[in-house]
Amino acid sequence: MEPVDGRAARELSLPSQEQCQRQVQRILHSAAFRNASMLQPLLQFLTVKAYDNGGETLKEYTIGVEALNRPHDFDPKTDTIVRVQIHRLRQKLKEYYDTDGSHDPILIEIPKGHYLPSFEVLSNSTHGLNHDSAPPLNANLSVAASFTGRNVEQTGQPTDRQNQRPHRPLSWRTITTAAAAVILAFATGLWVGTEHLRFGGGKAASLARTELNSSNSADPVKAFWTTFLGNDLTPVIAYPDAVFLLDESNDLFRFRRGASDDRGALVDPHLARQFASNPALVARAGQLYYENAYLGSGELKGLAMLSNLFGQMGIRPIIKPSREITPDDLKQHNVIMLGSSFQNFAVAQLSTMGDFSFKNPDSRLEQWRGLIIDSHPRPNEASDYHTERDPITKVLKVDYSLISVQPGVVAGRYIATLGGLDTTGTEGAVMFATSRPGVEELSRGLAASGQSSAKDAPPMFQAILAIHLEKGYEVLGASLLTVHMLPTSPARSAGTTPQAPAH
Repeated sequence: MEPVDGRAARELSLPSQEQCQRQVQRILHSAAFRNASMLQPLLQFLTVKAYDNGGETLKEYTIGVEALNRPHDFDPKTDTIVRVQIHRLRQKLKEYYDTDGSHDPILIEIPKGHYLPSFEVLSNSTHGLNHDSAPPLNANLSVAASFTGRNVEQTGQPTDRQNQRPHRPLSWRTITTAAAAVILAFATGLWVGTEHLRFGGGKAASLARTELNSSNSADPVKAFWTTFLGNDLTPVIAYPDAVFLLDESNDLFRFRRGASDDRGALVDPHLARQFASNPALVARAGQLYYENAYLGSGELKGLAMLSNLFGQMGIRPIIKPSREITPDDLKQHNVIMLGSSFQNFAVAQLSTMGDFSFKNPDSRLEQWRGLIIDSHPRPNEASDYHTERDPITKVLKVDYSLISVQPGVVAGRYIATLGGLDTTGTEGAVMFATSRPGVEELSRGLAASGQSSAKDAPPMFQAILAIHLEKGYEVLGASLLTVHMLPTSPARSAGTTPQAPAH
């Protein structure tokens, strides 16, 4: 199919620019593109250029700088982001037309070897060509919005979708939210500073309460989280605040055990050596200070995804370090914990139920040695799950995650955990639980368990996911391995009631 340029756009056999604008809006509002924050502005930018560039070939450099926010010294020869994102956009468009867009009137494709999209009126789909006009595309506004967390005003989806094909099983590339794009602009490694990552609850809008009480939402993702949240408009999201020892050169040493103090306080040298994994190395480090303001990139992106979803629902989460969870938090709010018990102090103390648990065989060594243990494996289930690495390069290929929902300390309140063995596993778990394909797959797994939830209460369960990786850090997708149900009663035996983490 010939790519659309200035000459091809004038051919009468092709749709008008206005019709293509409406089709782009349908695509951007679809489930396939809901969380694809980099692909949304890219599609808009390319559509505008297809009509406005006067037949000129669109350069890879132009796409990188104007659509993908690359600096002006961007070199396409060394940075392949344009080719990677164009490839992802082709796949995402195919996914859309295989599902929500199966009856759309206009087909948008990006032919291989080209960057500009092509447009084709489908001969058997003319019902969507006469809708009210969509607002004009503004490539500069759209691209800027994707990096500031602001939504571009768009028209709603057409309501004449009939006989759609069902969604395919979960198969998606990396999903990031607009907020994650902002954060990742300055996140250059596995750990990122989180000193300012604290949001307050604010006033709850009446519209949020109305939507939260509407459990029959047509969106399965919002319906799933509405059931979990109940009447709580300010749930607590607790992120890991693992403790490190910081030396004068800004090097970090992991500090898993022993008494700690506030950030910046001096560390007693004897205490540091006593609990350090490598005492000899710590002894040569000089003066050390307590540091707990670093967060895994996967947990950071998970926070962004959850915040974006809750924002769409009118919910204002309270985001705080896991060590700051209080008894009042547990009584008054639902609590969502990100990360494994290796990094998140609250997960270690509050996740006390179920067959699955995190375990580190060697308390002094970490480096991808952690396990998710299944204490009661069923036929065809593994007794433990561990990160998988390429046997030659040692690059991470598969991570494993645990998603659980359990009763809280009072009736009507619940505790959820979304954590991976590695930070990528946490990212994959949140992506799964905030995407339509993931929630639908989870719902099928819960239905297959044969146990129903109490009325107006979320199902109590633990689910194991395999998170598939590329380059060791790029999350390609997730697959649900198994679901184990938990007792629905909030009553617990003595000694197992969750308490707020001790300080």
